[in-house]
Amino acid sequence: MHTKQRSTRFKWRSLVAMAATATLLLTGCSVGAATTAVAKHDLVIARAMDLTTLDPDRGYCDTCQIVFTALYDRLVIVSPEDSKTLQPGLASTFTANADNTQFTFGLDPAATFSDASPVEPKDVKWSLERLANIKGSASYLLAGMTSIDTPDAKTVVVNFAAPNSAFLAIVAASYLGIVNSDVASEHGASAAADASTADTAEDWFLSNSAGSGPYILDSYTANSAVKLTANPNYWRTKPTFDTVTLKEVTDSSSQLQQLQQGDVDIAMQISPDALDQLKNTPTVTTAAVDSFNYTYIALMPGAEGGAPLADVRVREAIRDAIDYDNIVKTLVAGYGKLQGSPIPNGFEGSEKVALPSYDVTKAKALLAEAGYPDGFTISSTYPKIVAYGVDLDLQMQAIQQNLASVGITLELTPVDFSQWADVIGGKGTPITAVYFAPDHTDSSQYVQYFGLIPNGGYVANFASLAGKTVDQAEVDGLTTALAQTGAERTASYQALAQLMADDVNILPIVNPQLIMAHASDITGVTYSPCCNVDLGALGLTK
Repeated sequence: MHTKQRSTRFKWRSLVAMAATATLLLTGCSVGAATTAVAKHDLVIARAMDLTTLDPDRGYCDTCQIVFTALYDRLVIVSPEDSKTLQPGLASTFTANADNTQFTFGLDPAATFSDASPVEPKDVKWSLERLANIKGSASYLLAGMTSIDTPDAKTVVVNFAAPNSAFLAIVAASYLGIVNSDVASEHGASAAADASTADTAEDWFLSNSAGSGPYILDSYTANSAVKLTANPNYWRTKPTFDTVTLKEVTDSSSQLQQLQQGDVDIAMQISPDALDQLKNTPTVTTAAVDSFNYTYIALMPGAEGGAPLADVRVREAIRDAIDYDNIVKTLVAGYGKLQGSPIPNGFEGSEKVALPSYDVTKAKALLAEAGYPDGFTISSTYPKIVAYGVDLDLQMQAIQQNLASVGITLELTPVDFSQWADVIGGKGTPITAVYFAPDHTDSSQYVQYFGLIPNGGYVANFASLAGKTVDQAEVDGLTTALAQTGAERTASYQALAQLMADDVNILPIVNPQLIMAHASDITGVTYSPCCNVDLGALGLTK
């Protein structure tokens, strides 16, 4: 993550995503509702907004994933039935060479942009180069790319200097949507090497889109709403809903009430303790499903006041002083799991890392060994949001109480998401809390983002861990994993997961289940590990 960009996310999933709650509500008029506020084909998504930009190459957040997926088709998409399976998108064919250094895409001749012009190889080349050169938060996804060739009118070849077996999964990420290069260039967009300073299109993207997705951008009001309109020239199956409005809603109790009253069609991540209240609502279906999302705290020795954290024993003491089981029980009513490393449960490599355990005696001993027998005082600034049903403010209050039991005084400063982003992009904070959702379906992203590697998200944005900003074992391990397949690859990611757990920089707190609740007449409500929710796939029973 490049904190100098306005799109800062410390998954910040960022981006995730969430600025005040993780609840995703698609609101309209449910069948059988007493009143009809809007037409059934016009939905309003009520959710906390973590948007700071609508530029597809600068955005990096949970809401970004939803919006970008709707506006910009990708070359490859993730199967809604199996997250490990990739399907054709803009590319009807996609292949990799034997050593995963070259990837060839054959564009679907039917693919068109919203202005009805064809999607061409030049647009793919331009879009990927702009993402790489804009140096935004998601630019890390194209690390190692050396060139892009367009040998004919329907073929794109992407080349890497070293094996990158994750690339096809990366191409399915919402941040790799293909932009109409002719239209965007007319309004200041640039894919040149100096795009990070020369590109002036960000403001234009706040009121315009230039994609080939099922929707086009209608309007955007910061901290209020984003309205999307069905793309009249969409080249695949037309979306069911004529308009979708993502509207800022911060109170989860109000959201639950709207669902019960029939004013809300879908609630994607309501509070788990609301399930009992919905059991006797015949028009609503609910389910708790496993997710790859998690909340975590980050320990940053280089921030002002973070000196005690430079000692790994202090970081270990903080880890051991947290009562994880109680946090899961109280914050998500037990609908969650513990996680051992930044690679989440269910991703390759996560299987063998020990889960964190609550051990106050051990924590006190570690602090004494590190020279802090009486503890110390340290500050934490974090966004005051609810992420995937986890209230970060309540989470940090619980951790504050836990750390007090070992002598550490944790001073809490909850702030609005935008304020928090400014802090992270400025002087930083010794400890923060936030969330992470996958950008794509390959484990490499967690090493690239949280590992001690050159240009990694953690290393690039926070000062030295007592001089240790790069761990060569993690650098080499990632290189090896990206050249492997099968059991060897899994073993490499298991080793990397353990190395990152041993760094004790990122402490996963809760891997919550998602509470899916929707009106019985809504279809296509699924959780996507690459894109959050696919608005174009939502439908109505006939």
